[in-house]
Amino acid sequence: MIAERSPLDEEKREGLNWDQKEMPFTEHLRELRNRLFVCVVTIAVLALGLLYPAQLAIPWLTHLYFGNVQLHAFGPGDALWAIFKLSLYGAVVLGLPVLLFQIWMFVVPAVHPRTRHAVYSYVVPSFLLALAGIAFAHYLVIPRAIAGLEYFTEKIAVPTYGIENTLNLVLLMLLAFAIVFQTPIVMLLGARIGLINSTLLRKYRRYIGFGMLVAGAVLAPDGSPVTMTLIAAPMYVLFEASIWLIVLMEKRWKREGPAG
Repeated sequence: MIAERSPLDEEKREGLNWDQKEMPFTEHLRELRNRLFVCVVTIAVLALGLLYPAQLAIPWLTHLYFGNVQLHAFGPGDALWAIFKLSLYGAVVLGLPVLLFQIWMFVVPAVHPRTRHAVYSYVVPSFLLALAGIAFAHYLVIPRAIAGLEYFTEKIAVPTYGIENTLNLVLLMLLAFAIVFQTPIVMLLGARIGLINSTLLRKYRRYIGFGMLVAGAVLAPDGSPVTMTLIAAPMYVLFEASIWLIVLMEKRWKREGPAG
């Protein structure tokens, strides 16, 4: 009589047959070079394709956040550089699936199968959190930061908006909040592979919270307490939510065994 294998036995067998590759150092370098080449070509092709749409997007972004303000170029190359920079940002965003796939395929041989499954399950939440961060910056942070900056500027100077600096302010804040909202994903993955745990995070939560306030003060472009709070508050809320998620997941991970 043949005994049936349980799902747990299958997982253990998968862990034992872990396909961790042993490769010479030169082979790792060759693979890294090939994957970097794919990433660079992907970004370059997308950036070239976005050069014309970027020209249309710049006036739209300016009107969206600054009303009827007229942008100025302070050098013959400013406008071209702004168009190139916006197309490059767009290429990185559109090419992100390819970039992440190449990075993942480079490191996956050294990752335990169970941890691979965890990474796969976080792809969609990570994308949704990035969209949530962009929406948060768009509706709450950027309008208030710009209003604060304009308020102080108009008190002492006549505002003249340079095309490059104006775009940098908007694009960097959108990117920053897309990254900040990845906090739960990063913390869950860190806890899954054993770098952090809920006990450690609870022990140092006061210091981490203070650090987030300092980060909010540094990152607030207008120096306003309101903007500082709008930056620091979501960071801390996401941090606290991540702790509770880790507490719940630790119980599950304890039943499943180590990730390897």
